[in-house]
Amino acid sequence: MLKTETPSVRHAQLDQYADADLVGAFVDDQLQAVQAVRQAAPQIAAAIAAAVPRLQAGGRLLYVGAGTSGRLGVLDSVELYPTFSWPHERAVALLAGGAGAMFQAVEGAEDDAAQGTADLNAVHPTADDVVFLLAASGGTPYVLGALAAARDAGALTIGIANNRDAPVALQAEIGITLDTGEEVISGSTRLKAGTSQKIALNTISSALMVRLHKVYGNLMVDLQATNAKLVQRAVRLTMHATGVDEATARATLEQCRHHVKVAIVALLNGQTTEQAAAVLAQTGGSVRAALKSDRTT
Repeated sequence: MLKTETPSVRHAQLDQYADADLVGAFVDDQLQAVQAVRQAAPQIAAAIAAAVPRLQAGGRLLYVGAGTSGRLGVLDSVELYPTFSWPHERAVALLAGGAGAMFQAVEGAEDDAAQGTADLNAVHPTADDVVFLLAASGGTPYVLGALAAARDAGALTIGIANNRDAPVALQAEIGITLDTGEEVISGSTRLKAGTSQKIALNTISSALMVRLHKVYGNLMVDLQATNAKLVQRAVRLTMHATGVDEATARATLEQCRHHVKVAIVALLNGQTTEQAAAVLAQTGGSVRAALKSDRTT
């Protein structure tokens, strides 16, 4: 029996716990999710290193999963645009059962390997793409079908599972095993198994964005300022990075459509926003490299 399906001997009387003990059981068990991700750090680092050159060559991030795992892939993919201006078309999530399965379970969809293959082929994978194959059990047919198609296309395949020796991890180019063990409620991988997958995905995608110059220091300098809160965040980030006052930050941001990294380079290099944008284009979007370039550009 898979460890994620094995009943926990620690909580055999869970339904008799007092409220405080019930809360403690669920919360304390989540700590194992962090430990599982920490133990997989070498494989996660390897995945990041392998993915960067493919994305620099124009590849996409493709996420494939079913149930909780698939929904976590959707969540990670959709948040990359507002946070890092990562293009929508370069973060594609495939969920067993289709988009509707995000809100209502589609029974049996995860058992269809042929549909996984078809769905992956429908987005025309290439050798520059990075494909995350997500399955707590590690043997979900839909995910394995997509994995086969991704491998045939030459894409980088990263298999993430919560059981040791899982097919999705063994058959992927890079396998990441998050060994979270038994769940408080047996088989409910929406608990710590899901938490560990979210941590792993957050870590990988955020680290990739750092490597792709979407972050300066630890500042979110490539965000999309699409509402009042985010406009104010852009102002604060610009002020923090440059030391200018709010009025100067706002005026500069308005000249470059609230593109924080352009405003930072313009202010620190003493350039117009048009000149700053040109320098950033020459440095692959790296603020740090742009600040070292000729300030008379």
